[in-house]
Amino acid sequence: MNTKASPVTANPWETLRRFTDARIALGRAGVSLPTAAHLAFQLAHAQARDAVLVALDVPSLRQSLSAVSGKQPCLSLHSAAADRTVYLQRPDLGRRLDEASRKTLQELKATGPEAGARPFDVAFVVVDGLSALAIMQHAAPFLGVLQRRIAAENWSVAPVCIASQGRVAIGDEVGELLGARAVVVLIGERPGLSSPDSMGLYLTWMPRAGLLDDSRNCISNVRPAGLRYEDAAYKLHYLLAQAHKRQLSGVGLKDETLAAPQLQAAMPKNFLLDHSPTLGVSGVSGASGPQA
Repeated sequence: MNTKASPVTANPWETLRRFTDARIALGRAGVSLPTAAHLAFQLAHAQARDAVLVALDVPSLRQSLSAVSGKQPCLSLHSAAADRTVYLQRPDLGRRLDEASRKTLQELKATGPEAGARPFDVAFVVVDGLSALAIMQHAAPFLGVLQRRIAAENWSVAPVCIASQGRVAIGDEVGELLGARAVVVLIGERPGLSSPDSMGLYLTWMPRAGLLDDSRNCISNVRPAGLRYEDAAYKLHYLLAQAHKRQLSGVGLKDETLAAPQLQAAMPKNFLLDHSPTLGVSGVSGASGPQA
C-alpha cells in the first residue's frame, strides 16, 4: 500500500470548482501548478487554436443542414477574405461577401421560385467565424430544435446560407440581398480555454449592409455544456416573434424570457442566489457580443 503523501497542496476553494469550468482552486506543487493542471491547460490551448484554424467542412455541413431543413436547399457562399490568413488579418473583409456570392443571391432573388412572392420572413446564415468546430457540432441540431418550435408561425424561410470565412455582419448583406425581413446568423464564437465549441446567434431586423452592432440581438454560448439547444431556441423564437411584432431588433428589443417552463425544474440552482435564476449561462444583449 502506497502511503506517500501527495506533492500537491490543496486549495481551500476546491469545493467551488463544481460550479464553474473556470480554472480555479487548482492547488500547487511547491510554487508551480500541478503537472495535471499544467497539461490540461496546454491541451485546452491547443484545442482553442485548432478551433480558430481548422477549415469548415462545407459538404458535410450541407448534408447535415439538408437533413433538418427537408427540401429547403443550402447555398454555399464566401466572404471577401480569400483564405484563413486574410480572414484573421482583415476582419473587414469577413463582413462582406465576395462578388460571386453576391451574384448568386441576386440571381436567386430575381429568378428563383420565390421571385415575385412576398419577402422572406427570416433567413438563416451559418458562418464559421472563429470556431468551425462549433458550427459543425451545433448548427444542424440547433436548427432542428428551432424549426420544430417555429413551425406553427407560417413564416416564409429563405434557403439556408453557409458563409465561409465570415463574421457576424456578413449576415446583414445576405439578408438584404435575399430581401429578408429578419436574419439570424449562427456563428462560431471566439474560443475560450474551456469552450472551443461555443456557438453564437445574432438576430437583425430589416438587415442591410453597414448596420452597427446595436442593431443586433445576441444569444451566446450555445452548446450542451452552456446554453442548451432547447433554451436557446426558446429565447430566439421569442425574439423573432417580437421583432416581427415590433418591427425592430437590437437595443430596442429586450429579452424578457425566463427558461422554457418545462426546463426550469431541471435547471441547477445558482449557489450565489437564493431565488431561481434565469438562464445565467448565456448573455443575451442588444449588441454584438463575443464575435464581432
